[in-house]
Amino acid sequence: MRLAVYGKGGIGKSTTSCNISVALARRGKKVLQIGCDPKHDSTFTLTGYLIPTIIDTLQEKDFHYEDIWPEDVIYKGYGGVDCVEAGGPPAGAGCGGYVVGETVKLLKELNAFDEYDVILFDVLGDVVCGGFAAPLNYADYALIVTDNGFDALFAANRIAASVREKARTHPLRLAGLIGNRTSKRDLIDKYIDTVPMPVLEVLPLIEDIRVSRVKGKTLFEMTETEAALSYVCDYYLNIADQILALPEGVVPKDAADRDLFALLSDFYLNPQQPPATVDAEPDLMMV
Repeated sequence: MRLAVYGKGGIGKSTTSCNISVALARRGKKVLQIGCDPKHDSTFTLTGYLIPTIIDTLQEKDFHYEDIWPEDVIYKGYGGVDCVEAGGPPAGAGCGGYVVGETVKLLKELNAFDEYDVILFDVLGDVVCGGFAAPLNYADYALIVTDNGFDALFAANRIAASVREKARTHPLRLAGLIGNRTSKRDLIDKYIDTVPMPVLEVLPLIEDIRVSRVKGKTLFEMTETEAALSYVCDYYLNIADQILALPEGVVPKDAADRDLFALLSDFYLNPQQPPATVDAEPDLMMV
C-alpha cells in the first residue's frame, strides 16, 4: 500500500506522517516513509536528526545507481520505521518532481518498493504543481492534513483537485481528511458538506503534538517517559486502522475557488463590509 500525505505548509503534516508511520508499524506492518520536501526534515521525529538525502547521495556517486546500496539511503527510525529523504534542487532552480522521480527510480533499482507493506510519501506543503503532485502517480491513497481554518481548507481543496485529476489515469483515491490540532471543526464540516469526503480523525488542540516536533520525537516515543500521553497515540492508531481496512475512498469533486471563498470567507459573505485593512477589489484577492 502506498500513501501520499498532503496539506498546507506548517499544518503539522510531517508530525502527523511520522506518527501514522509508527502506528502502522505497531500494527505489524513494515513501513517506509519518504520525505519529499527540499528541507529534508520529514523524518526528523523518527530519527532525531536530518538524514542524508537521496539526491545528495546520487550526486556523490555521479548518478551511478549501481554504486548505491540500500544502507546508503535508507535509515532506521523509531519503532522500526525505515526513512528516506528525497531532498530537492537548489532554491530557485530545478524541479521537485524530478527529485521525486529519481528517488522512486533508485528505490525500485534497490527493490525497496517490494520489501515494504506500506510506503508513505510526505509531500511539500501547499505546492501542488505537476512536480510535487508526482507522488500521486505512485499512491493508492491520498491523505489531506488540515485544520479548521480558511487557508488550510483552501489548500485542501486545491489538493483535492489534484487527486481528481490524477485519478483520471491512476488507481488513486482520497482516503480522507485528518484534522490536526484544532479545537473546533465547524469549517471542516461546512467544507465536506460541499465537497463530500471522509474525515478520518480530528485531533484536538494538544500542545504536546507541537512540542514533539521540537523534541524530535514521535508521540509514541514520548509516551515511554510520559505515559499520560498514550491517549494521543490512539488517534493515530485509529487512522492506521482505517487505512489498513482498505477504505473505498473517494474521487473528490473540488469546489471552484470563488465558491469556496463564498462558502468560508466572511469577506465574501459580506462584500459591503470589507475589513478596513483590505484595499483590493475582491477579484484581486484571488491572485
